[in-house]
Amino acid sequence: MADTSIAAPGRRASLRQIWSDHRVWMASVLILGVLAVLDASQARDSAIFAATALLNTAPFLILSIAIAAWANATGADNLIAKAFTGAPLLMVALGALAGGLSPFCSCGVIPLIAALLAMGVPLSAVMAFWLASPIMDPSMFVLTAGVLDLEFAVAKTFAAIGLGMFGGVVVHFMMRGGAFADPLRDGIGNGGCGGAKIRAPKPVVWRFWADAERRAKFGKTGLSTTLFLAKWLTLAFLLESLMLAWIPAETVTATLGGEGLLPIVTATLVGVPAYLNGYAALPLVGGLIEQGMAPGAGMAFLVAGGVTSIPAAMAVWALARPQVFALYIGLSLSGAFATGLLFQFWTLT
Repeated sequence: MADTSIAAPGRRASLRQIWSDHRVWMASVLILGVLAVLDASQARDSAIFAATALLNTAPFLILSIAIAAWANATGADNLIAKAFTGAPLLMVALGALAGGLSPFCSCGVIPLIAALLAMGVPLSAVMAFWLASPIMDPSMFVLTAGVLDLEFAVAKTFAAIGLGMFGGVVVHFMMRGGAFADPLRDGIGNGGCGGAKIRAPKPVVWRFWADAERRAKFGKTGLSTTLFLAKWLTLAFLLESLMLAWIPAETVTATLGGEGLLPIVTATLVGVPAYLNGYAALPLVGGLIEQGMAPGAGMAFLVAGGVTSIPAAMAVWALARPQVFALYIGLSLSGAFATGLLFQFWTLT
């Protein structure tokens, strides 16, 4: 009896540990399992959607993971961290510019952002990059110009950079007041203690492959980052597939139609749970504008939806503490609304 009473708590502890370590994978398996029972065709479609989305983002993810692992293995992260010391507002501007022009999607920059925060790079500069990157990239610029027009594409690029700078400046002044001293969740990166790399930088070893310990560090960083991204992105893409399947585009069309200030407010709020990725949303917005929707509402929807789409938002939630996530959502809402208003005024002049 004593052995049984001792074993039961041990099993419960083991189950809790398994749930803690693998709850994201288990959630994905549970979703597909329930779908397989209730709607086998949707289960198949969701699995294909998630796999295709992962393959489409794989080139950017592989590159960003490799850069993060290389920086950690060589010690080049010391140089990056050192480059982010001093002139914080300049770093905010550079971060926003890099985010708005870089070819990385919101998922592809996750390992870079984790590495930068773990190195002790100020959250203000990282937030500027983080907010700008999901809104625009070179391929998105070309597609936006083709589906909508060049003016809209240019304006959306400025919106990405402007939102990044706005968010970075807000975070900068909040940090001066003592906020966000430790933005990363426990167990992510170095837990926010990377400031030591700036205070006591170590030499960089560019030929890291010649050192067994550094080769091991490269492999360990690459593997852990890959597994982290894979589990969260799989869940995010599964949820996105269900929203695409179950929320008709006509519902969005009816909600966002019309002119004036109210559609901009509505578009900003509807964009928060945006189930369409940036590429799929362009034809919808183009059709709405042709039907009379205010261009500012279209801009607000694309900006808010890009920053708060399921993959982007879940990436922030998985990486950062809840207060950072809440600020991320708040900045995207206010920034998207302001962007929509400014673009509306611009089109009326």
